[in-house]
Order: sequence, then C-alpha cells, then structure tokens
Amino acid sequence: MSTIVLIALIKTEKCIKPVAELQAEHFAQKTAAQVIEATVSDYLEANRFTYSDFAAVLYDDEKKVSAIETVPYNINKVQAELGILINKKIEKLSGKATDIPIGSLMDSNILAGKGPKINIKVSPVGSAQIRIKNDFSSAGLNQTCHRISALITVKMSSSVPLYSFDTNTEFEFVLAENVIVGNVPDLSPYNIG
Repeated sequence: MSTIVLIALIKTEKCIKPVAELQAEHFAQKTAAQVIEATVSDYLEANRFTYSDFAAVLYDDEKKVSAIETVPYNINKVQAELGILINKKIEKLSGKATDIPIGSLMDSNILAGKGPKINIKVSPVGSAQIRIKNDFSSAGLNQTCHRISALITVKMSSSVPLYSFDTNTEFEFVLAENVIVGNVPDLSPYNIG
C-alpha cells in the first residue's frame, strides 16, 4: 500500500513541479515588469531626454559625418539614477504574493482554476543591473539609425510550497535615437556606460 502512495506522490510531483515553476516564473516576471516599466516611464517623463543629451554627430569640412561622440557624464548619470530608483522599488517587492488554485498546477483543463489556493511569493535576488548600449542600424538609403537604450536585468526568486525558482528577466528601453543622413564612419555596435 505504501509503495502505491509513494508512486502516486512521485507522479503527482512530476506533474506539478513543471507547472508550478512556470506559474511562479510568470508571476515573478510580471511583477518585475510592472515595477520596472512604471519606474522607467516615470523617470523618462520627468527627464525628457533628447539624442543630444547622450551623443553628438560631428561633421568634417565637407559636411560628411566624421564621428559620433557620446556624453559619458549623462550616460553614467542615467545608469546610476535608474539603478537606484529600480532597486528601491524592487526591494519593496520582497514577499509580494498571489494565490493560485491547486487545480491550475495539474496538467488538466478540467481542474484548472479549481481547488484550494496555494501562495506564490516573489523576492529580488541581488540588485537590478542597468547597462546603457548603442545600436547602429540601417534606416534607408544613406541613412543610419543610432539608438541609445537601457538594458535592465533583474533576477527574482519565486516560490510555492516545497519549491523555489530563480528567474532572470531582461528589459530594454530606448532612451534616445537619431537618424543620421550620410555615410557614417565604420562603427560597429558597442556598449557604453
């Protein structure tokens, strides 16, 4: 009899764990996305950056693009300020929870959304990492688009009873962009900041 119970528990765990992990990761990603999107949106609204805040296109005597110069002070400032704001908000997430019916953890459409509820909790693991990056892409004939964006990486831990899962999530937000007309010097995408 005990062997049958053990086999039933092992089969149940094999069914529940992947779905529990998926649900927990989804909740962690959704929670992180809401906080980061709101924080970045408020920050960009308050600062209203333009391309010239981060870079300047330099021309030679023949009006050809000779270089693109970045403004390290502003890039570093944005990186630091965004990091502080996001990490403060993410710290407040510790212990944020939601309930999910046990039936939703089974691999069954009939049981989905049914049964007693269990708790899913999320908390940050470390701090958010902010990296400012440049991208150059073709924007048409003799035109190049220079995009400066913030790449934000967050590691969250989510847990349900008996299981704990780590989730890495990346978000990218455009800070400024400019279409440069004319031949751009041979530049490959590189990271700044």
